[in-house]
Amino acid sequence: MKRWVISAVVVLLLGAVAYGFLSRKSTSGTSYRFVAVEKGDLESVVSATGALSAVKTVQVGTQISGLISRLNVDFNDKVTAGQVVAQLDTTLLDTAVRDAEATLERNQAQLRQAERDYARIKTLHEQGISPDADFNTVQYNLDVARASVKSAEAAMARARQNLAYATITAPVSGTVVERDVDVGQTVAASLSAPKLFLIANDLSEMQILAAVDESDIGQIKEGQAVRFTVKTYQDRKFTGTVKQVRLQSTTDQNVVNYTVVVAVANPDGKLLPGMTATVEFVVASAKDVFKVPNAALRFRPSDAVVAEVRTRLQKERAARMQAGEGGPNGALGIPGGEPGSARAGAGGMGDIGGRSGFAGNGGRQANGNGRPREMTVLYFLDKDGKITGMPVRSGITDGQYTEVRGRDLEAGLQVIAGATQATQATTSNPFQATPGGERRGPPGGF
Repeated sequence: MKRWVISAVVVLLLGAVAYGFLSRKSTSGTSYRFVAVEKGDLESVVSATGALSAVKTVQVGTQISGLISRLNVDFNDKVTAGQVVAQLDTTLLDTAVRDAEATLERNQAQLRQAERDYARIKTLHEQGISPDADFNTVQYNLDVARASVKSAEAAMARARQNLAYATITAPVSGTVVERDVDVGQTVAASLSAPKLFLIANDLSEMQILAAVDESDIGQIKEGQAVRFTVKTYQDRKFTGTVKQVRLQSTTDQNVVNYTVVVAVANPDGKLLPGMTATVEFVVASAKDVFKVPNAALRFRPSDAVVAEVRTRLQKERAARMQAGEGGPNGALGIPGGEPGSARAGAGGMGDIGGRSGFAGNGGRQANGNGRPREMTVLYFLDKDGKITGMPVRSGITDGQYTEVRGRDLEAGLQVIAGATQATQATTSNPFQATPGGERRGPPGGF
């Protein structure tokens, strides 16, 4: 009986201790979400979409009207320059050639007669027998006959050329990507040459016409590296090079875009004309640098925590200065102070902007990409479990991670990316869930 009473007392004491611990945890305040500082490569890219096309395409048409009597090629066929690809009906064209030949023969006969008359009248005129009027007449007839022959020769050449146009040949070597006519169809070339085929000159070399927003076009340069994917090969990355940034702009729904031509090699023929390409222009890259998720750069603690961190860093700076370790940037701890960089002010924290030099982004420096490199602060817990800050300078970003540079950065450092604030429990039952509220940081802090 005595043992049972002692056991019950022990159980009650342990329960009270556990309850007290849980109560303190629920009212102790803030719990943090951490992310790690990583080291690796980083790229800043501009995304766009475009369509694949052959570098050179030629429309094959006809200069004369007629009936399609034969087609020698079809979609995807390979052709060589000069190869016959289609034939028009030549019945009327052959007739026109024979008529032109007959007209030429008649005019040549008239010319010969005019030459004989001219020779006869000229002899009589020289002897003084034929009057000047007769001589002038035969000379005029001779000139007209010669002109008629030239006209007939031109008409015959035109008729023969039209007959030659009935045989349609490929102007370049390549692949037939379009065929717009069928056998038996009549084509009319009265106003413009109708298109029969579209031939892509060389599909081993292609291009992408990508539409880039005006806010990003300044970062695109000729010779820049490009990555892209197409829907049919989602897990494969293709590469290309910026060939041209066209000055002509287009406006669609009040959005101004510029066309960027990307040269693409297609040795295996996987890429086809018309495919939609999702393009990434590599505008900046960094190798083997420290990087953190963007949420860590957006996290901002309360004013009280900022004041506490500032006081602690001031003391650390004073200690370093006494030990002869103070850098040109004072409490910032940023090595190698750059011209125009944010330096320590009278308060010892430097004019970085925001709350006491921690809450905002401050001194802006141009990075290798031409974009401002900003001062900001990463927060973490020290060895005593107290929140502290590390001033860093940010660099390029890929939208998820951002390059950071700082004095004490190291891979694996756990920095704060978000916080949750617990509230006072409203029940006395230690085994019942405690309702709580949540305090979040600025938008995007998680």
